[in-house]
Amino acid sequence: EAILGKVMPEVRFVALGQLGDFEDPEENGTTFLENAIIKAQAAVEETGLMAIADDSGLVVDALGGEPGVHGDDAANNAKLLVNLEGVADEDRTARFMSVVALIDTDGLVTYGEGTCEGVIAHEGRGDHGFGYDTLFLPVDTPGKTMAELTADEKNAISHRFHALEHLSAKLTGEE
Repeated sequence: EAILGKVMPEVRFVALGQLGDFEDPEENGTTFLENAIIKAQAAVEETGLMAIADDSGLVVDALGGEPGVHGDDAANNAKLLVNLEGVADEDRTARFMSVVALIDTDGLVTYGEGTCEGVIAHEGRGDHGFGYDTLFLPVDTPGKTMAELTADEKNAISHRFHALEHLSAKLTGEE
């Protein structure tokens, strides 16, 4: 709301849960964009209102872009560390990616993409966040994992922030 409210001042942003109890759609897309569209389209169909949804995940270069779209946090973190055993620090580069899809009531899809560059640590640290946050060391905050950042610090560099900024630029014609 803080970002998109500037370019869509006539829109009141609410969480889907505030409008009712809706079943989560099956996220069977193979890309972040496909899953973001699936979620936004389901919200449009359920409410008759425009909707915004995101999908995001971790992309690790040494693993050919895996793990990508993911689910169970603890199991994924353990698997990631096993898969990166023996990989040199300079080759542990990764990025969080996010795609935010906006679908209006006419079905028009506009989306923004964002990344947060970093490397994968050898062990988890921090109590904030979820998913791979305890293992991800953002380039913009040297020495701290994503899970060690305050909410404000994380929001200022996150992949979701960048995706919303990109979407905002598209909506205002700046891109």
